[in-house]
Amino acid sequence: MASTLGVLEALLRNPGAIATKLEVKQLLKALLKRPGAITSASEAKQLHAQILKHNPSSPLYTSTAICVYSNFKLLNQSLLLFKTLQSPPSLAYKSIIKCYAVNGRFVESLASFVDMRASGNTPDHSVFPSVLKACAFLLDLRLGEAVHGCIIRLGMDVHLITGNALINMYAKLQSLADVKKVFETMTTRDIISWNTVIAGNAQNGLHEDALAMVREMGGAGLKPDIFTLSAILPIFAQYVDVDKGREIHGYVIRYGFDKDLYVASSLINMYSRCARVEDSIRVFKQMLKDNVIPGSVSFSSIMPACAHLTTLNLGKQLHGYIMRCGFDDNVFISSSLVDMYAKCGHIRTAGWIFGGIKGRDMVSWTAMIMGCALHGYAEDAISLFEQMKLEGIRPNHVAITAILTACSHAGMIDEGRRYFDRMTEEYGIRPGLEHYAAMADLYSRKGKLNDAYQLISTMTTPTGTIWSLLLSACRVHKNVDLAEKVASKIFEVDPENIGARVLLSNIYANDGRWKEAAKVRMTMRNMGIRKNPACSWIEVKNKIHTFIADDKSHPLHDEINIALCELQEKMELAGYVADTSEVLHDVDDEQKKYLLYGHSERRAIAFGIMSTPAGTTIRVIKNIRICVDCHTAIKLISKIVGREIVVRDNSRFHHFRDGECSCGEYW
Repeated sequence: MASTLGVLEALLRNPGAIATKLEVKQLLKALLKRPGAITSASEAKQLHAQILKHNPSSPLYTSTAICVYSNFKLLNQSLLLFKTLQSPPSLAYKSIIKCYAVNGRFVESLASFVDMRASGNTPDHSVFPSVLKACAFLLDLRLGEAVHGCIIRLGMDVHLITGNALINMYAKLQSLADVKKVFETMTTRDIISWNTVIAGNAQNGLHEDALAMVREMGGAGLKPDIFTLSAILPIFAQYVDVDKGREIHGYVIRYGFDKDLYVASSLINMYSRCARVEDSIRVFKQMLKDNVIPGSVSFSSIMPACAHLTTLNLGKQLHGYIMRCGFDDNVFISSSLVDMYAKCGHIRTAGWIFGGIKGRDMVSWTAMIMGCALHGYAEDAISLFEQMKLEGIRPNHVAITAILTACSHAGMIDEGRRYFDRMTEEYGIRPGLEHYAAMADLYSRKGKLNDAYQLISTMTTPTGTIWSLLLSACRVHKNVDLAEKVASKIFEVDPENIGARVLLSNIYANDGRWKEAAKVRMTMRNMGIRKNPACSWIEVKNKIHTFIADDKSHPLHDEINIALCELQEKMELAGYVADTSEVLHDVDDEQKKYLLYGHSERRAIAFGIMSTPAGTTIRVIKNIRICVDCHTAIKLISKIVGREIVVRDNSRFHHFRDGECSCGEYW
């Protein structure tokens, strides 16, 4: 064997050399045992040239050349040779079946298998992975079962490679009972067998079965590998079970799997979906530190984390890294960048990236439309939506949600109604919860509370979340009677809805009904539930700083208070008068002014002004709706300090410049 392959090396080093007929014959026999000795398509073509010089009509020689060509997915060359064979031998059939399959020509692969059987050639175990892959891709379970019957008749159902291929096919066709049956009848199983069953269960939603298989795998003396981990980590993301995910992360580190790209990408995705974005970013940074080159999956998993935390600086660094890695022409990653920049308040940069995407798909368009919606650019969102349709992309349910959100944030009630009414007739999309929510929000913002109530009432099973949109509007429009009616609807379906109880208490307090407000608060205490505090955060020098109203834990607390006092004095000189109507505490006006003064977004803005050079844009995120008084105050602050201040609350973006806000007082 060694001397024969030496002949091959000599021929490949000197393309003009001519081997003897005996050398070529010996070489072909050796390649039948080790086809991997040919390592490139050019080497395969040189071998073919040697064959042609001696005996181009030999079925053995031709079949060997087809086998070598198929290893490099060279379908055209394989077919040219295959068609020269009057009675193709088994090797030629096996090679052409495989070559069709690896090139995605699954119908032809199956047709060649049928021809092989009709010609009297008996397939062996190496043929069936390609044939079963074709059945899975064509979603043809009955055909797959027929092939399985053929395998049983040939007595190959106990073969390891064939068994693994059967498990994979049945898993992809969601026939999990057959997956289990094949697995249990296999006399020999390897790590691939176990991983295929685990991945099949995980991908088909049988999470407990997948995890049970991992435990059984350990009992069989096998340890989870990178493929096992990549299959089960998404389960913990689905369950939002970060504790179990951390256990697996520990296992990953102990056994050195953290250097694997796919496992690291799965960890990033798991932490992101469990809302542990800091952990996902930490894993990504460790990847870079360990010189693990991120793939497209890694970037598409980490970008939503940056968008969630609105860590613009990190997002920019990742963008630079994406460009250096050559992934900037990847449509999915570019779409993730559009989404990240839009959610970090850089809608212009998002638009620039969107404009450079070639072959924009639904994800790209939706990311840009939703970005415009969140920033209040409803007309741009509508223009993009219509342009998307002109380019032949049919809107899906997410695109409809985006355009309805745009209409809602701009108060465009007629346009919103038109899109909502046409979604089923024109696009074949039945309204879902998110579409009803957007329309209810639109009606509520325009003060059409009864219309919103009627719309929600037409839903089959309205959730507490969608009723809460209307309850929030009842507070803004001071409709206590409807608020009580809506609150009762919420507590019917979600008795422990904290936000709804807080809203109802605030509605009573705003109406001066302190006893009713106190009663709601007492009910919350008796139920053991507490409201989440309002908080704001800002990124300064690659670090996230979080602020809670009147919290004194920040190391620069005193300096922030001094900065706030100075701003307050300048605001009052400019005519600022505190609006205490939304301070829902039974205290005097002076105390109410003090409470407004300590709101978290003001503290974050003051810190940002202190900590960044003059002229730098201040970007703040708040977890609840910005109050009317803070909105007025920030407009004045933007003019006083001569900076743009971008605040993202739980509804939309506000761009404050020169004493004005992009929302036009509509939020």
